Amino acid sequence: MPDPVIQTKGLTKTYTDFWGRARVTALHPLALEVQPGEVFGLLGPNGSGKTTTIKLLLGLLRPTAGDAFVFGRDPGDREAKTRIGYLPEETYLYKFLDAEETLAFFGRLFALPAATIRTRTDELIRLVGLQHARKRRLGEYSKGMARRLGLAQALINDPALVILDEPTSGLDPIGSAEVKDLILRLKRAGKTVLLCSHLLADVEDVCDRIAILHQGVLRESGRVDDLLRADDRVAVELRAPDEALIARVKEAAGDRVLSVAPPRERLEAHFRRIIQAAAAEQPKP
Repeated sequence: MPDPVIQTKGLTKTYTDFWGRARVTALHPLALEVQPGEVFGLLGPNGSGKTTTIKLLLGLLRPTAGDAFVFGRDPGDREAKTRIGYLPEETYLYKFLDAEETLAFFGRLFALPAATIRTRTDELIRLVGLQHARKRRLGEYSKGMARRLGLAQALINDPALVILDEPTSGLDPIGSAEVKDLILRLKRAGKTVLLCSHLLADVEDVCDRIAILHQGVLRESGRVDDLLRADDRVAVELRAPDEALIARVKEAAGDRVLSVAPPRERLEAHFRRIIQAAAAEQPKP
C-alpha cells in the first residue's frame, strides 16, 4: 500500500476558555487514513467536528493531543501546503476583483510563474463555466457564480490534495452535477479529494469511502458500497417482462417478495436529461 495522503492518530481538539479551562471537546481521538487517488467523504451533522478536522489538517489549528499528517508531514509544513487546494464552506473573495484578477492573485500566493498563471486561469475559467463573466467584478456575481470561482481558485496550484467543504452550496442542479463530474475528473487525474457535504446523494455518487462523525466521535467508516449494501435483499431487473412472467416470479419467490415495480430514474438524472434536451432544441446563435 502506498503511504496515505492524510493520516490521523488519536487526533483530539478541546477548546478552552480565556483561563485555559476545557470548554468543549470538538474532536475525540480520531484515527483516519485517506489513500492517494481516492475521494473520501467526511460526514456528520452540524457540530460533529468536520470543520475542526479540516482546520487541523490545514494547520489552521493545533491539536490538543494526537497527530495529523498530510503527505507524511506536519500540516503546518510549507511544502505540504503547496500541494493542497482548499474550498471553504463560505466563499470569501475580493468583490472589487474580476475572475482573472482573482485567480492571478491566488496564483501569485503560490509563487507560480506568470505564464503558468495565465494558462491555468484560462483552463479553470473554462472548466467552471465562467467564460462569459471572466471580466465582471465579483461584487456582481451570484452566489452560484462565486462558488464556481471559489472552486477554480482551489485548483489554481494544480494540487495533489483537494479539500472541498460543501462544494455544491448555492449551485443549481446542473451546477451541482458539473461539480460532481469535476470531482470524478480529478480522481481520474490521480488527485485525492476530501469532501464534506450535507447532500448525501452527492457523497454517494462520488465517494469511494466515507467517515461519519457525531459530536466529535467517529461512528462509522468504510467503503460506500459495503456500508450501503443490504445483504438480506436481492434486486432482480427484468427486461420488458409481461404479466405472466411477473406472476411466475412472484409464485417462485412466494412471501419473500417485498415489491414488484418498474425501477425509478434518479431525479437528478431525469432533470439533467430534460434540460439537455431543451438546450439542444434552442436555435444556434
